[in-house]
Amino acid sequence: MEYRNIGNSGLRLSAITFGAWAAGGWMWGGTERKDAVRAIRASFDEGVTSIDTAPIYGQGDSEEIVAEAIEGLGRDKVQIITKFGMRWNLAKGDLAMKSRNNRGEAIEVYKYAGRESIIKECKDSLRRLKTDYIDLYQIHWPDSTTPIQESMETVAELIKEGKVRYAGVCNYNTGQMKEADKYVNIISNQVPYSMIKREIEKTVVPFALENNKSIIAYSPLERGLLTGKMLPGHQFEEGDHRANLYYFRDENLEKVNSFLNSIKHLADDRQASLSQLVLRWTIEQPGITIALAGARNAIQSVQNAKAINVKLYPDEINFITAELNKLELVR
Repeated sequence: MEYRNIGNSGLRLSAITFGAWAAGGWMWGGTERKDAVRAIRASFDEGVTSIDTAPIYGQGDSEEIVAEAIEGLGRDKVQIITKFGMRWNLAKGDLAMKSRNNRGEAIEVYKYAGRESIIKECKDSLRRLKTDYIDLYQIHWPDSTTPIQESMETVAELIKEGKVRYAGVCNYNTGQMKEADKYVNIISNQVPYSMIKREIEKTVVPFALENNKSIIAYSPLERGLLTGKMLPGHQFEEGDHRANLYYFRDENLEKVNSFLNSIKHLADDRQASLSQLVLRWTIEQPGITIALAGARNAIQSVQNAKAINVKLYPDEINFITAELNKLELVR
């Protein structure tokens, strides 16, 4: 595994980090707890020491699964990344969505990052994770109802108290990152980035490179779309959010799979999977420090971890990007 420094901090994360959204089940059609625990432990055995989770993932389930999975590994051997600012049990802030929890009950999710809420969320996360500190604490989404200053000064307090080591943000634009950085050292921005979602290359990536901030890319496999395993006519389980995304329309599945076939020979040459090739390309892109890779079982998590063994030459990276630039999806 490769380990990379995050921003200007002393925090080092595994270049492939375990993304525990799907492990929490919420919006993924449920979860099998034992499989999720095995997935995290199997990835750790492959050198994946960093795990990204959030309270909203399964409304606490994901964080509890992470705690169970890392028990006995040694707290200093793993890096826990979690978030705040998505409340399903407090109707305050911006309404983000109406959803259902893992039991099928209706819930309303709010983006809220007021001081008292962050303090409570941190306490609850520490309890669920069975730890006394969080390595990287991130605001999950911007909250238009709370000043960034209030949110970030609260995280700075948590750092002084030793409950948090470093501060990060998620889904922030460059203006929001500049503002947040005034009140606490922001070392990273976790944003969506994949072969078919490259908008951040225009502004967020240049800002990160110029200001020594790391980008943690989430959904680099675009929720399974870039694995080459999803064919037209694919049926999602009830509650799986992907069923409503335009990427997964049959015509787009055909286009994406055609692109993947055009680069498959590079994976075959290395006896690697398309998923591994995609992950390696992702962490080779300028400004992309970490790729989050989710898995719901040990086979998937081990395959993701082994993506680090795929080596690409500059001309091969350029070839992949050139083929990618020809891809046009239908909205």
